[in-house]
Amino acid sequence: MPLAATGDLVAAAVGARTAVAAFNVITLEHVEAVIAGAESAHAPVVLQVSENAVKFRYGRLLPLARAAAAAAERASVPVALHLDHVQSDDLLRQAPGAGFSSVMYDAARLPYEENLDATRAAADWAHARGIWIEAELGQVGGKNGEPALDAHAAGARTDPAEARAFVTDSGVDALAVAIGSSHAMTTRTATLDHDRLERLAAALDVPLVLHGSSGVPDDELTAAVAGGIAKVNIGTALNIAMTGAIRAYLAGRPEAVDSRTYLSVGRESMARAVTRLIGVVGAPPLRNG
Repeated sequence: MPLAATGDLVAAAVGARTAVAAFNVITLEHVEAVIAGAESAHAPVVLQVSENAVKFRYGRLLPLARAAAAAAERASVPVALHLDHVQSDDLLRQAPGAGFSSVMYDAARLPYEENLDATRAAADWAHARGIWIEAELGQVGGKNGEPALDAHAAGARTDPAEARAFVTDSGVDALAVAIGSSHAMTTRTATLDHDRLERLAAALDVPLVLHGSSGVPDDELTAAVAGGIAKVNIGTALNIAMTGAIRAYLAGRPEAVDSRTYLSVGRESMARAVTRLIGVVGAPPLRNG
């Protein structure tokens, strides 16, 4: 089917009081696994390509983006493409021509006023081209080899009043909020601040996004969706599934050299993880059933 729009999937999730799962992809095996897992769950899904993934692919967006788009168009469930954690304005400007309906513009590392100015400029540019835009306020942390974030530190979490002003002044379509999760966690030990989430949901009239969800236990994820999170970003969980499956396969087969044998095992493990996690966060309803 044609590529879906991220904004439409998120809006459907908001209407159904559930969330759309958004998975970060690095290789074609990631792409195929996410789509297979979503088809097994009979749920729409978002494929996310981060700026870090683009750097890994020699700085070239189009090879992975076109592969993802081709796979998405052959899926039996709606699939959208999202460009994630964009700090480069040059990369932002490649989004419309590469099939992306949405971008997460990440200026959260900057002081508030600089974050606001950069995000407002990005939102104006994106909206003029029909691109749905997400931003971040607070310190989710854990990207680009940063030291482990103290998610409990003063000022790390998103302030509801500041978030309301930021959304109003920037014009973004969704906001990633810092409520206790962190990127790149390999243990599921994060504890979310549900009281803060409740206040954020009451203060804002745009969908809320949870980053760093791989480190959040199932019950915490379910509670976050019930509390107003409409898009759940997951990346490290796929890499854990893939790497673990490949490591186990090769450990018992030291003679193996055909990459198709172990990559298929990794892909299948990721697909199972996708299906399971979609079941945890729920899914917006599919159109026409």
